Amino acid sequence: MNFIETLDVADLAQLFNKAPNPYVILDREFRIRAMNDAYLAVTMRSRESILGLNMFEAFPSDPESASHRLLRASLEKVVRTGEEDAIALIPYPIARPDGAYEDRFWSATHKPIKSPSGDLRFILQHTVDVTELHRLRQEAARDWKVETDVLTRADRVAHQNLALAEERHYLRSLFEQAPSFMAVLLGPDHVFDMANAAYLDVVGRGDIVGRSVLDALPEVEEQGFISLLDQVYTSGQPFVAHGARLVLGTGPARREAYLDFIYHPIRDNDGETIGIFVQGHDITEQKLAQDAALESEARFRSLAQSIPNHAWTTDRDGRLEWCNERVTDYSGLSLAEMMGRPIGATLHPDDQQRAQAAWAAARMAGEPFQAEIRLRRRDGAYRWHITRAIPSKDENGAILRWVGTNTDIEDQKTTEAQLEYLAETLEQRVNERTAELERTEVALRQSQKMEAVGNLAGGIAHDFNNLLQVITGSLQLLGRHARLDEKGARYVANALSATDRGAQLAAQLLAFGRRQPLAPKVVNLDRMVRDMDGLIRRSIGEGVEVDTVVAAGLWNTIVDPTNVETALLNLAINARDAMDGHGKLTIEIGNAVLDASYAQGADITPGDYVMLAITDTGAGMPPEILDRVFEPFFSTKPEGKGTGLGLSMVYGFVRQSNGHIRIYSEVGVGTTIRMYLPRSEASEEMSALSLAPLQGGHETILLVEDDDAVRETGVALLRDLGYSVLTARDAASGLAVIESGATIDLLFTDVVMPGPMKSTELARRAQAMLPGLAVLFTSGYTQNSIVHDGKLDSGIDFISKPYGRDQIARKVRQVLDAAHEPQRRALLPADDVAPAAAAAAWPKRALLVDDEALIRMATADMLEDLGLEVVEAGTVVQAEAAFDASVDLLVVDLHLPDGHGLDLARRLRTRKPDIAVVIATGERPKSVIHDLIRAVVIGKPYDQAMLKAAIREVCGEG
Repeated sequence: MNFIETLDVADLAQLFNKAPNPYVILDREFRIRAMNDAYLAVTMRSRESILGLNMFEAFPSDPESASHRLLRASLEKVVRTGEEDAIALIPYPIARPDGAYEDRFWSATHKPIKSPSGDLRFILQHTVDVTELHRLRQEAARDWKVETDVLTRADRVAHQNLALAEERHYLRSLFEQAPSFMAVLLGPDHVFDMANAAYLDVVGRGDIVGRSVLDALPEVEEQGFISLLDQVYTSGQPFVAHGARLVLGTGPARREAYLDFIYHPIRDNDGETIGIFVQGHDITEQKLAQDAALESEARFRSLAQSIPNHAWTTDRDGRLEWCNERVTDYSGLSLAEMMGRPIGATLHPDDQQRAQAAWAAARMAGEPFQAEIRLRRRDGAYRWHITRAIPSKDENGAILRWVGTNTDIEDQKTTEAQLEYLAETLEQRVNERTAELERTEVALRQSQKMEAVGNLAGGIAHDFNNLLQVITGSLQLLGRHARLDEKGARYVANALSATDRGAQLAAQLLAFGRRQPLAPKVVNLDRMVRDMDGLIRRSIGEGVEVDTVVAAGLWNTIVDPTNVETALLNLAINARDAMDGHGKLTIEIGNAVLDASYAQGADITPGDYVMLAITDTGAGMPPEILDRVFEPFFSTKPEGKGTGLGLSMVYGFVRQSNGHIRIYSEVGVGTTIRMYLPRSEASEEMSALSLAPLQGGHETILLVEDDDAVRETGVALLRDLGYSVLTARDAASGLAVIESGATIDLLFTDVVMPGPMKSTELARRAQAMLPGLAVLFTSGYTQNSIVHDGKLDSGIDFISKPYGRDQIARKVRQVLDAAHEPQRRALLPADDVAPAAAAAAWPKRALLVDDEALIRMATADMLEDLGLEVVEAGTVVQAEAAFDASVDLLVVDLHLPDGHGLDLARRLRTRKPDIAVVIATGERPKSVIHDLIRAVVIGKPYDQAMLKAAIREVCGEG
C-alpha cells in the first residue's frame, strides 16, 4: 500500500487546502466548484461569495480585453482537446472588498481532470501571482532611463553601478524567496550557476552549484532530462512540461516528485544560447490528491454500478448530475437524456404533489429526504419504490448536492395488499385451520395409539415365540423318541397343531406391529392374483361371484409375496363373511399416482404406486366402526368367530412395506379396501419353490442363545438331525468358543441377546477368524440390526421363531450347502468351473470421514453391522492422521470444512493405491465428475442397503 492509499477524503481535502500555491477547480461550464486557502488569500474573497459562480462572473473583466480573451481561449482549449494549456503572463484585475479593482499579473496552468472512462469532468487551474516580479522589471527598465544630461559621466557610471547592484540584490532576494523552484544552467554541460531554495528542496541536495547536472544529479540521465536540456540548448527553443515524474535517490532514500516546469534558453547579445533558465512548481501533493480523488471516484462509481438499487446524485436544486446503470436500464432513458433534468421526472402523476412537498421540506430543513413513490418503467408500467436522499454539505453547512437511491418495494406493497385481504378473512381461515388441526390431532392420536399397541404386540410376540419354540421343539422330539400309544400320539399332534396356531397368532401380532422380517421381491400382482384365483374361490365358496379387473400396462411392485397372498386371502374371507357367503367380490389392480396434497394427509411419500383393491357387496360398516377396524383384537364378528387380527395384520404389512391402505364403506352398500404398494422400475423376480427332501448332516454347529429352555430345545433338534452342537449363552461366550480353536461349520445365533457385544459383531469376527463360516440368525422379535426399514439386509440368512424340525432341517442344510459350494467348485477340474471376473475381498476396516456427527454416528453403525471395523474422522486433517495401511475402504463426504473429499481420496491413494472409495454427497451423484478408479458416488440420504450395494460395486462383489 502506497502513501496515498492510506489517506481518506478528509486528509486529501486538507492537503488541497493547505497547498502554498493557489488552486481552483472549475467544471466544464467554468463554474467554480472548489478552491484552496491560498487561492482565497490572493483573490481576497470568501468561499461562499464565489462558490458555484462562473469564473468570469466571479472575476469580471472587459470581454474584449486581451486578458479576458486569452484566459477564455486557454480554458476552451482544455475543454476542446482534453489537454493541458499554460499562460506565461496575463494581466487580470481583482476586485477588492471595497469594490475597487486592483491590476494584478498572473501565470496560469490549466490541467484537465478526467473520469475513469476518459471524459473531461473538471479543470484544475494553478495560478501564480507574478505582479511584484512584473513591476520590478518595469521599475528596472525606468531606472535605465535616468536623465544623462544632468549627471557627469562618472556620476552616470556610479549611478548605474549602484542601480545594478541594488537590482541584482533585489532580484537575487526575489530569486531565493520565490515559491517556484528556479535554477540557472550555463554552458553545454549545463553547470549550475544559481539554484534557489525551492529548487534545492525539490532535488534534496545543497551542493549542486558549480557542478554539472550530470555530476550533481546522475539519476536524471536515464529519465531523459539531460537529453531535454541538450535539445533546448542546441535548438534554442523552450520546453514546457506538465506533471513530469522525477525519481531522485536510490534505496531507502528513493522518492518521487511530480513537476510543472519550463526550460527557457538564455542568450547573449548576439542571440547565441549560453545557458538555460529552469523554472517550475512542485505539484506532487496536487498530483497525489488528484490521483486519490480519481481513485476514490472510480471506487465510488464501481460500487454504485454494482449495487442492485438505483443510485443517483443531483445538484443542490435537484437537477440530475449522475446515475448508475440501474436507473437508465429501468427508465429506458440514456444518461445524456436525463442529465440536468429535475429528479422525479418519471414520477406517477398521482404521487407528484406529495413527493414535491416532502422534497421541499427536506431542502428547507437540510435533512434527509424519504418518500414512497411510483416510477415509470421503460415499458410504461409503474412500480413502487422507496426513495431516499442525503444532503452533502460544505464546512459551513451549505448543501452542495444530494446523494440518493431508489429501492423497488413493489413486492412488499403487493404483500401488504394481500395481508390486508387476508386480515379480512382471518377469522374464517382461523376456523378452517382449527378444524384442520383437530383432524390432524385425531389422526396423530390414532397413529400414536396404533404405534403403542404395535410395540406392545411386538414385545408380547417375542416372548410368546420363545415359549412356542420350547413347546414345539419338545413336542416334536417327544413324538420321535417317546413310545406313545395312539391316544398319546394324538395328544402330541393336537398340541403341535395348537402351537402352529399360536405361531400364526404371533406372526399376526408382529405383522400389525410392523416387526416381522420381510423379504421383498419385485413382483407383478396380475400374475400373482391370477395364480391365487383357485385358492380364493375354494376359500370363499361358490355363493360368491369373483370378478378380477387388471388395468393395462400394470407396473411392478416391490413387496413380500407371501404377505401379499396372506393379506389378499384374509380380505377375501372377511368379504365373504360380510356378504353371508353370497354376493359379488371384485378384485381390482391398477396403477396409481398419489400427489403431494393426498400424500400429506395420508402420511405417505408422494409418487407412483400399484393399487390392489377388494370390494364386496356386503352389509357395510358405520363410521364409528371404520375408525377401529385396524385395531388388534377388534372384530365385528360374533365371539369365537375371529381373532380380530386379520385387518390389523394387513395394515401392519402394508405400512411396513412403505405403502398405504384406505377403507371405504357404506351401510347397506358394501366395503372397499384399497392397498397402495410402491412401484418398482426393475424386472419381476421369478423364484421356484424348493422341494428339497429333509435331511440332516454331520457338521458342527455353534448355537448361541440366552434363553436356557430355547437353547436346550434347539440343541436337541439339531442333534436329532445328526449335527454336532456346541453352545454359548451370549455373544462374548460364543466368541470365546471360536477363539478356542474348535472346528465350527455354522454359527446359529439369536439376534437379541444381553451383553455388550452384538450378534452381528460376533458373526463378523467369527467369519474373520474362520473364512467360509456359515451364519444363520434367528429371532422372535426383529426390530434389530439385521432388519432395516422392515426388510432383511441383503445376504442375511434368517429363520423366525418358533421353528419346527422340518423348518430348521431345511434351513440349516440350505445355509451349509451354500457355504460349501465355493469349496466344492474349487475342487472341480478347471473345465467344470465357469469363468468369472476376479472379485476383491470384502473390506475389513473402513475410514469414515464426515463433519456431521449424527450422520457419522449412523453410518458407523451401518458399517459395523456390515462387518467392518470403523475409524471415524470429521475433517481432512483428522482423516490423514487416522489413516494407516490396514484401512481398505474410504467412505468420505464430498464437502468437508477444511478440504474436498475427492482431494483427500487422491492423497490417500498415493499412500495405498488399492483402497476402495465411496463418496457421499447431498448433490446429484451424476453431477460429481472424478477420475478415480474403484470409486462410486452415492447421494444423501442413503440407507444401509445403498451403502452395502456401493461397497459391493467398488470391491467387485455381487
